[in-house]
Amino acid sequence: MTDTRPSIEIAGHKIGADHPPYVICELSANHNGSLDKALKMVDAAAGTGCDAIKLQTYTADTITLKSDDDAFRIKGGLWDGRTLYDLYEEAHTPWDWHKALFERAARHGITMFSSPFDPTAVDLLMDLNSPAFKIASFEVIDLPLIRYVASTGKPLIISTGMADDEEIEEAAQAARDGGCTQFTLLHCVSGYPAPAGDYNLATIPDMARRWGVPVGLSDHTLDNTTAIASVALGASVIEKHFTLDRFAGGPDDSFSLEPKEFTELCTGARTAWEAIGRVDYGRKSSELGNVTFRRSLYFVKDLAKGEVVTEGAVRSVRPGYGLAPKHADAIVGMRVTRAVKANTPTAWEALEEFT
Repeated sequence: MTDTRPSIEIAGHKIGADHPPYVICELSANHNGSLDKALKMVDAAAGTGCDAIKLQTYTADTITLKSDDDAFRIKGGLWDGRTLYDLYEEAHTPWDWHKALFERAARHGITMFSSPFDPTAVDLLMDLNSPAFKIASFEVIDLPLIRYVASTGKPLIISTGMADDEEIEEAAQAARDGGCTQFTLLHCVSGYPAPAGDYNLATIPDMARRWGVPVGLSDHTLDNTTAIASVALGASVIEKHFTLDRFAGGPDDSFSLEPKEFTELCTGARTAWEAIGRVDYGRKSSELGNVTFRRSLYFVKDLAKGEVVTEGAVRSVRPGYGLAPKHADAIVGMRVTRAVKANTPTAWEALEEFT
């Protein structure tokens, strides 16, 4: 397929509507505080066929304040009653794990990058030679952070959950102002989990038209249907949370995909992209062998040389070795130029016009 629409490149991998969907496996907080489990997650993720594995780089102190004030306490939803500090203290991926995780991904030949949540996280990831950065939905309004990430010159993926069109425009402009020449936007609903009906996937082609960049989907639904459907609307990137076991008690386990499901996502998204293809009315290679089983006109009576073909002498039947059925009216009333047998295909050379 010709590369004619906007694209970016991460670690040699082109991303855009003219290329297969770039599938990102989000490790998130599902390591449950165990480096060994985090490494096993990298191993399992690499086996799903995903294109990249993503971390989140923050500490409780870089993302919030240690406070029991009511404003810092979560009300409702998956993490009801917890303070932000306690949740992020449990969920964060320790910074001293990052090098081991990047090295494990490299051993599998798979790209790894992360979402930084403050400038010090950006600096850490630059030291690890992260090939790209992701701006999380909750940080899409942090324009100074976006400009700082953009100043690295690395490709940038911006998730747009909760952002209206004005805020998306501000984030896109901040990326450009910071010097980023390659970024993509991810349509997102920041519900955990989010119902498919909230996604309004028709927004994806509108985003691509309005901002002129590749657009993808950050999906928090509980299955693969929404993500695969998004490919038909031009999603170039699919990001989905990953876990080894949905019932292991991790902060994000309940809305994450297990390895088999993630493998199915990778396969399904790429199959959907291949099926979309391009406008083509031509006969396909897989059809060629079946052309002969289409209908055609056959003689169904023995006719002597010079005899006139009547309506009852020919029928439209399978296979397709005779003249096309559209010629039935023209054949009736013609003479045969030679004796013909029943159950043989019609042919122009066996017919002559009756005058």
